[in-house]
Amino acid sequence: MHQNVGISYQVRITGGTLRPEPNGATAESVWTPLADVARLRRSALVDVGLALAQTLPATGHVDPVLVGGLVQH
Repeated sequence: MHQNVGISYQVRITGGTLRPEPNGATAESVWTPLADVARLRRSALVDVGLALAQTLPATGHVDPVLVGGLVQH
């Protein structure tokens, strides 16, 4: 059994330059408008983050989500 923990943040871009993390696993960093995310190849965990952004639950938490690797939409 394998478990992942996803952490989502609500942010506002205020300036600066987006760049990959130094010595990290990020190959490319881009800001994508929310309206364009549905057309991307993405992990199902991204959909959990989108649901959080749309519903803004008072606790900031959602129930565990069963995910089987990279789910392509």
